[in-house]
Amino acid sequence: MNATARVPTVPAPYAAALDPTAPGIGKPPCVWGLPHRPESAGTARRIAQAVLDAWGTDSDAADQALLVVSELVTNAVEHALPPVVLRLEQRTDTLRIEVEDGGPAPADGAWSPACDPEEHGRGGRIVAQLATACGTRALPRGATHWADLPATDSTRVRAWP
Repeated sequence: MNATARVPTVPAPYAAALDPTAPGIGKPPCVWGLPHRPESAGTARRIAQAVLDAWGTDSDAADQALLVVSELVTNAVEHALPPVVLRLEQRTDTLRIEVEDGGPAPADGAWSPACDPEEHGRGGRIVAQLATACGTRALPRGATHWADLPATDSTRVRAWP
């Protein structure tokens, strides 16, 4: 794949934070508040792709990280109250992905009724399969859902939980 194929289009409010000449880019953690709406999963993927490219993350690890970002943000929008906050942190040998939400919503969002029952509940298993560790941290008003992924070697094979 050529380098230009991996350059994401990042919405204007978030693009300034991705300027590689700006102080702090690529220095973890990077944090973005996202609107509480379905389109935020795509926005989060574009932001994460730009950050992972700036950090020099290999393409296999980046692809897995983007899937985890998408699952965590989608769950926050679909099943929780606002806010939705994405955090990415590059550690020595791991990438920490966190999504903060405002706690459980009284009802699921618009996507849940449109899906068959067997289409629900797979996101957590996907995240657990890709992550070396994952979990939830309770906050006074909400929760942070997090996953640690290998920063470079994403070729390991693990059994499904």
